[in-house]
This record gives sequence, structure tokens and C-alpha cells, in this order.
Amino acid sequence: MGFKLTIEGAEKIELGLDNIQTVKYDTDTPDDSNARSTDVGATLRISGKIITATDGDAFDDTLKLANWSLVPAEKADSYRKVTLEVISADQVVRKIHFPNAFVVDYTEAYGDTEGVGTFQLYIKQKKDKTELTTIDGGYPL
Repeated sequence: MGFKLTIEGAEKIELGLDNIQTVKYDTDTPDDSNARSTDVGATLRISGKIITATDGDAFDDTLKLANWSLVPAEKADSYRKVTLEVISADQVVRKIHFPNAFVVDYTEAYGDTEGVGTFQLYIKQKKDKTELTTIDGGYPL
């Protein structure tokens, strides 16, 4: 199984099978409600490896992720289109699309045994645009 992440905004960010290790999608609703709430959110938590360029390869786009996380909320570019594809046996199993996603948290960790390092990206769909979130699946294998 693998993942492909595409983020479109002022610049295009693409991470693929080599970078992304785990993904967690969450439909976030209030825990203190006794009925279905209208306060629904959608989040993605993505973690993976930072890969260095070798032998003329291009650098991975994790640096662009780090820079996106620094864009202030007042700028329109803080919201971007995000598409995540979950791939198994060369087939797309799920495609999750957030048309107005923003970075909640972004972290990078480095150590002397992990290679270059790891990253964790936590993004949310803008709450007043949650109904525009799409989750597609059921593609033929």
C-alpha cells in the first residue's frame, strides 16, 4: 500500500510512495453531543520520511510543506487544494479531496539513526467548506 499527496496553491507540492509512511483520516465531531452535530470537521494526519536528493534526483517537497505551514492566516495562500490517494496493487482505493485545507501543525524530527529525518503534517478542511470535502472509493482492482 502507498500514498500520493498533491497540494495545489501558489506552488504545487507532490509527495509520493517514497515519502509517505502513514495517513489517518478523521471525521471530527464534538464528543459531548447526544445527537448528530452540525459541527463536523475533516482532518488528515500524514507522516513520512524526508528524502535527500542524490545523483541528480530532485529534492522532495517536504521543504515546501514546511514553508506552507508558515503562511499566515491572513493570506489567501494559507488555504490550498489537497488530494490524497491511497494506492494498493497499483489501484486507487480511496481518493480524499479537501478543496480548502490549511495546516494545523507541521513538525520535522531529525536523529542520527533515522536518515535525513521524518515529518508529520496535520491539516484540516476549512469548517464552513466541509460539505465540499469528497471521499471517493470503490475503484475496480
